[in-house]
Amino acid sequence: MKSDDFKNWLDSFLNFERLPTKNIFWLDTIEWLCAQFGDPQKSAPCVHVAGSKGKGSVSRMVSSILTQSGKKTGLYTSPHIKDFYERISQNGELFEDSIYETCAKQMQEKIDALKNGRLPSDRQITWFELVTLYAFLCFREAKTDANVFEVGLGGRLDATNIVKPKISVINTIELEHTEFLGDTLEKIAGEKAGIIKENTPVLCAEPTSAGVRKVFEEAAKKMKAPLYFADELLEELEFSFEKGKQDKNDGGQYFMNVTMRSKIFSRPIKARLRLLGKVQAQNAFLAAAAVKLAFPEISEETIERGLEKAYLPARFQTIQVKEGGLLVLDGAHTVNSIKGTMETFNAIFSDDKRKKNLLFACAADKDVRHIAPLFKNQDGKSFFEKCVITKLSSAKQSDPKKTAQAFKECGLNFSLEENYSKAIKESLDAAQKEKAILLATGSFYLAAEILCSDYFM
Repeated sequence: MKSDDFKNWLDSFLNFERLPTKNIFWLDTIEWLCAQFGDPQKSAPCVHVAGSKGKGSVSRMVSSILTQSGKKTGLYTSPHIKDFYERISQNGELFEDSIYETCAKQMQEKIDALKNGRLPSDRQITWFELVTLYAFLCFREAKTDANVFEVGLGGRLDATNIVKPKISVINTIELEHTEFLGDTLEKIAGEKAGIIKENTPVLCAEPTSAGVRKVFEEAAKKMKAPLYFADELLEELEFSFEKGKQDKNDGGQYFMNVTMRSKIFSRPIKARLRLLGKVQAQNAFLAAAAVKLAFPEISEETIERGLEKAYLPARFQTIQVKEGGLLVLDGAHTVNSIKGTMETFNAIFSDDKRKKNLLFACAADKDVRHIAPLFKNQDGKSFFEKCVITKLSSAKQSDPKKTAQAFKECGLNFSLEENYSKAIKESLDAAQKEKAILLATGSFYLAAEILCSDYFM
């Protein structure tokens, strides 16, 4: 079966990523579907990662460490940037085509037969349920030694939540997807806490409130799950930025040196990361601690190697724009994540005399009223000489006029170009011509369009 045929078949099912819809989350359908295929989710030990932010980075770091320990490691993440199959990989590298093809053929044939009235309820099968099932099948077919699963949305009713992990990891909680997960941090934490399993250790990032901490404590107590908080394990975390060689390798221009100390390590962990920013230093500790708790036999040296090799596109990714300027590409899309992006941007480039430009687009449900002021300094002046607002591709709903209004209200000068292809080309052309630093942020969908543009293909 051709990959495009399989992806077109998947696209015939209800897809929350493209069209957010209420009341389409449950576990009985994915449990039943997996049972029809011999429960492939049980094929190898796994780590399960949730959180409002940083779960993709933590998943990749954990996967990288496990790979460095000698384990063939399956990694399931979302969204993808360039290629659908990025979601289902061996530590970020694609499996051989035969694995994807065999599992696609097997799955489509059986699912098409099952659709004839034999489902456990009248509910529709969703796109994400099928993609999750596909990941389970691919990992089993590939005979992985361990797997890492990133939660898609929430946790409690996410399709990944039928796995039985060696450890559950819950990263930072923010107000996000409130229409589906709840309108308070505590309600959202309750959804994330749904991944906590009976008698299975759970590691949580430092809670964003006392109420969130209490939610996790009560959920862990109910499940008799050993509970660890990162802020209680971490004794010291230091990081500094380093400018590397000016080459065209993604992420190869800047590094972050991190030192972390904790009672669970036999010595301080020291690593030179390709992922940048304070939040990535915190993610690195979360990943290292999760591995040490779940796989205590893995050495500190192996953890360091894994952290150093871990990399994800569109996480403060720096790319030379031909012979001209520098592109900084970041998929941050919430108030706190963009705040972190700007902190890192200023820490690295505050003394850089080059012109700084911004290209911004975000999904329609984002809090642009509170995001826009983050692009100004304490004196109320814009960090950027040129700001361009655009919309996202048809794969994701966006409202650039709403964004423009937020920029206008906080006094930012900008231009609005709703044709995202044109906005991307003109912004990259300007960065090259002016030898400027271009920050492109607001959405992974924007990042995908940029990386798939003529400049980088």
